[in-house]
Amino acid sequence: MKKIAFLGCGSMGEAILAGYLAAGADPQHVTATVRRVERAAELATRHSIVAIAGAEEPDANKQAAQGADVVVLGVKPVNIKALCEEISSVLAPGAVVVSVAAAVSLDLLRDALPAGQPVIRTIPNTPLTVGRGVVGLSPSAGVTADQLALGKSLFDGAGTVLEVPEEQLDAISAISGSGPAYAFYLAEAMAAAAREFGLDEETAVILGRETVAGAGLMLTTPGADPAVLRRGVTSPNGTTAAAVAVFDAQELPAIISAGAKAAAARAAEITAQLRAG
Repeated sequence: MKKIAFLGCGSMGEAILAGYLAAGADPQHVTATVRRVERAAELATRHSIVAIAGAEEPDANKQAAQGADVVVLGVKPVNIKALCEEISSVLAPGAVVVSVAAAVSLDLLRDALPAGQPVIRTIPNTPLTVGRGVVGLSPSAGVTADQLALGKSLFDGAGTVLEVPEEQLDAISAISGSGPAYAFYLAEAMAAAAREFGLDEETAVILGRETVAGAGLMLTTPGADPAVLRRGVTSPNGTTAAAVAVFDAQELPAIISAGAKAAAARAAEITAQLRAG
């Protein structure tokens, strides 16, 4: 069994952790670090892992990383460099470092870690919490096939892993990383439209929420094609066709594309800021 350390185990880190354990990993080989004592106790109780609070143990991250086969960096992007420098002295040469922080480049990670340290950059999304996540993944040069497989195994129980070149990760972030918010935004908008029809608040929220959730579940069917599913609901000259015609006239696909491009551009800006600072 491999020893895994989750450094900065927030909601995303816990989603990955839960999926990893659900896939059959031994919790006795997992250590997580957090800031608060209460959060550490919560993780330990919920997952039967070792959880260390930085408030009690200032060297918590070093303790967890010492001897680990995989180290997951779960802190905010602005804190990644400092964390890498903090744990560098205790990392085993072959330990695989996996970052889940958006906009933190492989170059930045490599520069802050010991020379030759295997590094994998990932872009996960929040549906990992329900086992339906998507993870974009890019390894640094020199990562072996076994090390890459070990990094990918973290996500076996929580979603689909797509290996892509690093230059495509900002696009992955803009589509799947931010994408759940787009779906939630649609549910909000549908609920607002329901209220305009005079439906009460509870009914409006249920209509927006359950319709988006149900449609998403249909998309999980093997081989499901969103265009085919849409056409199946859109009878010629029917009510749905009238709505879709308005969406097309308002250029909704172009609006979504513009939003995704703005998200990708912002990720590039953050990367540049992190490199500069």
